[in-house]
Amino acid sequence: MQSKKLKVLVLGYGAREHALAWKIVQSPQVGRIFVAPGNAGTGEIATNVPISDEDVPGLVAFAQQNQIDLTVVGTNDPLAFGVVDAFQAAGLAIFGPQQAAARLEYSKAFAKRFMQRHNIPTPRFATFHSYDEAVAYLDTLPHGRLVVKVSGLGKMGLGVTVCDTKAQARAALHSYMVHKLLGDAAAQTVIIEERLSGPELSMFALSDGKTAVPLFPVRDHKRIFDGDNGPNTGGMGAFAPVPGLPANFEANVMKNIIQPTIDGMAAEGNPYVGVLFAGLMLTERGVQVLEFNCRFGNPETLVLMALLESDLVEAMLACIHGKLTPAHIQISDGAAAAVMLASPSYPAESFPTGLPITGTRLARALPSVNLFHHGTKLENGRLLTSRGRVLAVIGSGSSLSCALKQAYRGVDHIHFAGAQYRSDIGGGIPQLPRRPILGWYEKRIRVRPVLSEAEATAV
Repeated sequence: MQSKKLKVLVLGYGAREHALAWKIVQSPQVGRIFVAPGNAGTGEIATNVPISDEDVPGLVAFAQQNQIDLTVVGTNDPLAFGVVDAFQAAGLAIFGPQQAAARLEYSKAFAKRFMQRHNIPTPRFATFHSYDEAVAYLDTLPHGRLVVKVSGLGKMGLGVTVCDTKAQARAALHSYMVHKLLGDAAAQTVIIEERLSGPELSMFALSDGKTAVPLFPVRDHKRIFDGDNGPNTGGMGAFAPVPGLPANFEANVMKNIIQPTIDGMAAEGNPYVGVLFAGLMLTERGVQVLEFNCRFGNPETLVLMALLESDLVEAMLACIHGKLTPAHIQISDGAAAAVMLASPSYPAESFPTGLPITGTRLARALPSVNLFHHGTKLENGRLLTSRGRVLAVIGSGSSLSCALKQAYRGVDHIHFAGAQYRSDIGGGIPQLPRRPILGWYEKRIRVRPVLSEAEATAV
């Protein structure tokens, strides 16, 4: 007798949720998938639901009425609003940390103090609730090479300012705490943090509250312009595997950062269930945690889903039921790269929307190329832009250079007025040296064949 197929609900609107839905629908356990509110891309593989991902009562009611078996939280705000707690109170299975555990993301002040308590390496910092006190502290410092962060959730990639001078730091404090650029809540608490230097990357792991199992590191590109110039965005591209990492990097991060975080949250009565995303910097002092996120990253998730070979739904259910094991995670031994196309003038607060998009079918027809929509909508049969970041093109291959070639070939087919994108993701289009897969990949299982260097060159 065939078992009942699961109904799955994904919360969110962007490329991350499109990628999650794309991976979830591949599970043999899944029968139907919904995305709230979704976009034009998710509408092609799932049923979009016109409910905001911030409308917690509305989402609970929908899940109850439609007998949803599993809900997956994509975006950050619902976690801060207690969506996991509300679903669990209604007896509904949901993948993500409870509100108290999600403070690791939505309260940077909590996260920094937590890391202090549990000896997790992080840059030195000071926390302020008053603009005058923050400026007075700033005046005591020998230089202005600092990072100013709002403690609460940012938006549109905002909420962190990397400063070279005290004048820049003072301007950032004024913008956040006096001008209230990100709203009243964000203005209440600001962190001044020492500025370290070194390569940045993201490390992802799943947790069932006790056991943490790594996915793999991903490097993303946050600034809008080539050469890591211009203001920060939500992310303009990502790639994996990350070349040149120190020996035993993953094992050391799991031992010194990820598992102590899971153990610390459990010890403090807030067991962490879901995906933990650590933003890391490789410094002269070793690996330092710049921030934690409590959900899959965007655009990193696009690369994660492209390389994840195992059943994501099975792994999520194992987390929920406290039965996660390393066997739940199997990774391709290839490479993947994502390039994000953005609206003109993004990441400014104002940018045009409703611009017609062409070429998506041609891009998707290329071998080892996929598209995930971020800010798109359908009107009268036409695909239009609707947000600052619009579409992500993902290339896969046997090497990073191969994956990048395919991603940029896809980008070449897509057009909308004023489209902008980074041409140097992962090193860009030029011939890159083919690098061996890092040692920790050797224990993972490769299932899907990927495009070889020769095949990519011939396309």
